[in-house]
Amino acid sequence: MKKNILLAVSIAILAGLIAGAHFYWKNLRGAGPALKPPEKMNGGALLPFSVPEGFAVSLFVDNLESPRDIAVNPSGGFLVSEMGEGKITLVRDSDGDGKAEDRKVLIDSLNNPHGIALKCRDDGCDLYVAESHRVSRYAYDSKTPAASFTEELLDLPDKPGGGHFTRSLLLLDGEGENTLLISVGSSCNVCVEEDERRAAILALDLNAGESRIYAKGLRNAVFMDRHYVTGDIWATEMGRDFLGDDLPPDEINILKEGAHYGWPNCYGKNVHDADFDKNTYVRNPCMEPFETPSRIDIPAHSAPLGIAFIPEEGWPEDMWYDVLVAYHGSWNRTEPTGYKIVRFPLDAEGNLEGEPVDFMTGFLASDGAVGRPVRILVFPGGTLFVTDDKAGVIYRVYRTHF
Repeated sequence: MKKNILLAVSIAILAGLIAGAHFYWKNLRGAGPALKPPEKMNGGALLPFSVPEGFAVSLFVDNLESPRDIAVNPSGGFLVSEMGEGKITLVRDSDGDGKAEDRKVLIDSLNNPHGIALKCRDDGCDLYVAESHRVSRYAYDSKTPAASFTEELLDLPDKPGGGHFTRSLLLLDGEGENTLLISVGSSCNVCVEEDERRAAILALDLNAGESRIYAKGLRNAVFMDRHYVTGDIWATEMGRDFLGDDLPPDEINILKEGAHYGWPNCYGKNVHDADFDKNTYVRNPCMEPFETPSRIDIPAHSAPLGIAFIPEEGWPEDMWYDVLVAYHGSWNRTEPTGYKIVRFPLDAEGNLEGEPVDFMTGFLASDGAVGRPVRILVFPGGTLFVTDDKAGVIYRVYRTHF
């Protein structure tokens, strides 16, 4: 009897090991670059980046803990959300040498701080900070600099093991606007959410203090940016895992209020996810006007995060109006992909005009030591800044000749 029990247990363990090995080989053997600790920079040495001719890369600031979002400080420098440390930090290049030598922690003891946004007046600024469980407002003096908690504006769905925990912000403060968009990812890889605030973009009216669902069906739309010609809101979105190396595509979407972007039943150009959705429908389960297809499909598991549009002033004419997207890089793939910044050629109205072009590569090295690009902040004059949450740095990419 004991022998039979031991044999059954041994068989169960062996079957579990075989199943685990199969799962790893099929889904995770390319995860090394995402999981391996980054190489420490030696004296500020850069990874061997490749950028377009006429551009160069420098290290703006290092020794940060999982830097994610950045916002321009009115008195110089940037506010940075250090998600790994639970704090918001000011970094500033006071001597104009292109590297931030000053830093000051403004807020600490936060719960996975991610999105930050500033709205300034003559008498000071409102600093909005998104943690996993809430959005809060701080009174911010950019000259001192100092931030003090004012109020919690909105509570957000958050629970231990509750899936995606980053919360991103986009402030809409144009003429007649005073709205904060908040991205809340799904609680799972693929499921039907019980809380409608999940897998959605929320809109908070800062005048009335009221929130609403702005857009749905977005599994994890981490960053958003506003097209400076059309005013449209563009967002990156990460597709689900475990459908193989090449499915489903990650996405770039143009957000329209009231629209549903398909997840969990549809992906990409309104393709039905029959692996998850087994229901029988009277109508096609993925079609307009019920579901909105992606604007642009991105190779699966690229993990698109930061998105930013290139202006005219100081940039090469063949890049005007284009959009840059940071591919954070894959983990759920047999061979790594992503780990770069890609430029999508667009016309002034946001229409795709050609194939995507690599803009900044080198985050993925041949020995597996990597960085992972997150947020992109673009400026007139041919300069942009990139946060790297794996290397714990911010890079400055700048034009060297015109």
